[in-house]
Amino acid sequence: MLLNNLIKGFPEAGCDEAGRGCLAGPVFSAAVILPEDFRSELLNDSKKLSEKQRSHLRILIERESICWAVASCDNLEIDRINILNCSILAMHRALDQLSVRPAHIIVDGNRFKLYENIPHTTVIKGDGKYLSIAAASVLAKTYRDDFMKVIHEKYPHYDWNQNKGYPTAFHRRAIINYGITPFHRRSFKLTEPQRMIDF
Repeated sequence: MLLNNLIKGFPEAGCDEAGRGCLAGPVFSAAVILPEDFRSELLNDSKKLSEKQRSHLRILIERESICWAVASCDNLEIDRINILNCSILAMHRALDQLSVRPAHIIVDGNRFKLYENIPHTTVIKGDGKYLSIAAASVLAKTYRDDFMKVIHEKYPHYDWNQNKGYPTAFHRRAIINYGITPFHRRSFKLTEPQRMIDF
């Protein structure tokens, strides 16, 4: 069971991102502050949930959280300042939008940059340990998936409605056959596997 890592009276924001390892599209990040009494047996790391479960949880999170926000960095920003910096920048942009200023921030992974002098803690695999990070992972994933489904309509050859921009064999073959789109990350190895470093 995931924990609600809250100190009474001190709002804490959980942050996570989606789309870091993709070949195309933005990276999306979310920030969520949950109430102290929030509970969900279903909520977990978004990668372990079905699309239907994520959709159900998104409604629950948006309805019951104290506040939440989603933000992104597009592929041009990723090419300019790299995916790590963009993942963190998108988290900062999501935090900017929260209607409640958190007293503490917990972040999935092991890298983050100080945000407005608010103390933070990084947690490896935090989306499988803490409810607010898991909630952020669900929002980031569902909003990014929705974005990729929209741009799939304009570029159907790449199967983004299924692979969401991730480096599947089909996606790589499509790049070879049709070239790249304005949404592809030119700084990534688009037609050959690359090693992604966790952070």
